[in-house]
Amino acid sequence: MPCLVLASQSPRRRELLAALGLELEVRPAHADEAVHPGERPRDYVLRVARQKARAVAGEVVLAADTAVVLGDEALGKPDGADDARRMLRALSGTLHQVLTAVVVLRRAGAAAGAGEWHAVVSTDVRFAPLGEEEIAWYVATGEPLDKAGAYAIQGAGGAFVRAVTGSVSNVVGLPLAETADLLRQAGFPLPWDTRAAGRVAPRGTP
Repeated sequence: MPCLVLASQSPRRRELLAALGLELEVRPAHADEAVHPGERPRDYVLRVARQKARAVAGEVVLAADTAVVLGDEALGKPDGADDARRMLRALSGTLHQVLTAVVVLRRAGAAAGAGEWHAVVSTDVRFAPLGEEEIAWYVATGEPLDKAGAYAIQGAGGAFVRAVTGSVSNVVGLPLAETADLLRQAGFPLPWDTRAAGRVAPRGTP
């Protein structure tokens, strides 16, 4: 099975992919993560994910970018504690969306042929109303400071999430079902696909 290059320094994405049994090489990528004037949230996350995928070397590269969307505003990582408090106040008691763009890039010379495949996945998240004491405590933990939208559902921020409609792993940072579909389209062998991995299929497998 070839090695998959993950163009991200996110430990959450690395852990999600490793849990699938995928062999990974992590090569953090840099991209312009500022929201451009007039740029829609879906276009924003897809642009950043594409820039990350194209910025690193590798036969098969996977990149992703996540934003929390409230109304028409894409909330990326906060610029310090004051910005984290602003985001959490804005999200308090709301129904908002988490958007993740996933890009799989297979370069020329690969056995399955070159190409680029992508998906943008949206999940609805219902947030509990937050008081100033809760916000101050959460920001003091440091957890919100490097998270899109200033919270982590898989951490202490999960205490503020009332409901999730859609992919939970998408809120963590990588929609696994859609990611597996993209890797399959790119011809990348998944651990459970014995034929793609070059192993002998069990008797009775079509």
